[in-house]
Amino acid sequence: MGRKTYSSIYPDRRGKRAPREPPPVAPADGALGRRRLPLGTLVKAIVVLKRLAADIRRGHILPCLNPLTTEQKAPEKRAVAMPEKTVWGDQEPLSKIPFQILTGHQNLVSSCHFCVNDTKILSSSFDYTVKLWDAMEGTVIRDFDDGPKTPVLACSVTADSTRIAAVAYDKTLRTWDLETGKLLWKIKHGGFLTSCNFSPDGKYVVSGLDVDHGICIIEARNAMTVSHIKDHHARSVTGCCFDPDSQKVASVSLDKSIKIWDVTSQATLLTINKAHTNAISSCCFTFSGHFLCTSSWDKSLKIWNVHTGEFRNRGACVTLMHGHEGSVSSCQFARDSSFLVSGGFDKTVALWDVGEGYRKLSLKGHNDWVMDVAISNNKKWVLSASKDRTMRLWNIEEIDQIPLVIKCKKNLGLRVNQCEACEKPFSTYDSDVFPKTVTKCVFCRMDASLSAEASSSSEKKDSPTKAGRLGNK
Repeated sequence: MGRKTYSSIYPDRRGKRAPREPPPVAPADGALGRRRLPLGTLVKAIVVLKRLAADIRRGHILPCLNPLTTEQKAPEKRAVAMPEKTVWGDQEPLSKIPFQILTGHQNLVSSCHFCVNDTKILSSSFDYTVKLWDAMEGTVIRDFDDGPKTPVLACSVTADSTRIAAVAYDKTLRTWDLETGKLLWKIKHGGFLTSCNFSPDGKYVVSGLDVDHGICIIEARNAMTVSHIKDHHARSVTGCCFDPDSQKVASVSLDKSIKIWDVTSQATLLTINKAHTNAISSCCFTFSGHFLCTSSWDKSLKIWNVHTGEFRNRGACVTLMHGHEGSVSSCQFARDSSFLVSGGFDKTVALWDVGEGYRKLSLKGHNDWVMDVAISNNKKWVLSASKDRTMRLWNIEEIDQIPLVIKCKKNLGLRVNQCEACEKPFSTYDSDVFPKTVTKCVFCRMDASLSAEASSSSEKKDSPTKAGRLGNK
C-alpha cells in the first residue's frame, strides 16, 4: 500500500479530486432553511408587540361593566349608563344590589362627591383632572379650565353647588365656578396640601398641610387667609372637615391624634392624643355636630363625642373596630346619621347601622383600594372612588329588604322599634336587660344627655352669682 501524500488528499484546482464538503440537507416538506434575523429587527418587533398589548388592555379591561359577565367587548362610550337590572359582583346570591360603573379617569380617583341635588357627581384624579359627571347617565359633563398639571389629591363642593375646590401636588388650591367651569382663583402654598373641604355655609375652605403639620382656613370669596396654624399636629395632616355650623374644624393626622379648632376664637377646643393605634386617614361630623367619626390605618372606625372627647367604646359600636380587613381610607355619615359608609384598602365599601354599630353589608366589586366614599342626600345612592380608575354608584334604596341584611339582623337578635322623639325606626337587642324601656334611638338619647349636661353646667356657673347677689342684699 503506497504512502499517501498531502497533494493526494488535498489536490489543487488542477487535480481531479475536490475538497470534501458536508452533504447538503434538503429542507423538510419543501420548507425554507432557517435564517437568522438581525438583532435590531427583533428588538423593534418586541417593542411593537408590547405597545399593542398595552393598548388592548387599556381599551378592554377598564370598560367591563359587570364582573360576572363572560363577554369582554368594550362599550362604545367610556362612561356607560347603568343597565336596568345589573347584578352586583359579590358572587353571593343573597346580596344582589344594582350598581353603575363610571369610567373616564386615566389614573386613580382620589375623591368623589354628590352635588346639584344628587343629579351630578364631582371627582378628582391623579390624571391631573377634576371632572363633573351626570349621575344617572354616567357621562362626563366637563373638565374644569386651567387645571393643575400634577395629580389632584382631593376636591370639595359647596352645599349650594355653586363652587368647587381642589388641591394638587403642585402645592396649589384652586376654586372654580361649577356652572361655567371657569377658574375663580388660585393660591400656592409653600408646602404640599393633602386635603380640602368647604364649610357648609360656603364662606370658608380649609386645607390640610403636609410639611407645616397644620391647617389653613381661607375665605372662599376673596382667597384671604383667615388662619394658618402651623405645627397643629406633630406630623402631616391627612384629613380635615368643618362642623355643620361652620364654626369648628376637625383635623386628623399621621400622629394618631384628633384636634378641634374654633374659627371664631382662633383656639384649639379639643385634643385627643393616641386616638388610634395607627395613622388616622379621614374624619367626618354627624349632621348634628355632636359626634365625629374617624377612620384609621389600624383597620378601625371610631365615633367620638366632640364635647368631651369620649370614645363610644361600649355596646354595639365596638363592632365598628372590626369591619375591614385592611386600612380604612374614608368615612361618611348619612344626612340623618342613621347609617355610615366606609371605604378600605381591602377593595370594599361597608355600610353600617350607626345606632347599633353592626355592618349591614359589604359592597364588593372594585379591583383596587377604595379611596373615598360619599352618600346622596336622599340616602338612595352610595358613591365610591377607587385606585382602579373607576367610580361605582350603588343603589341602596332597598338595602333593608336584601335577604343578607335581614339574615344579619336575625343573627344579631335585633328587634326594630320606633323612636318616640324623631319617629325613625331603630333596633334593640333581645338580650338587653330593659329592651322595652328603651323608647328613643341612640342619637336622641345622646342629644338628651348632652342637653342635660349643658344645662347642669350652666346652673353650676350661675349658682355662685346668685349666692353673691343674695349675700349683698
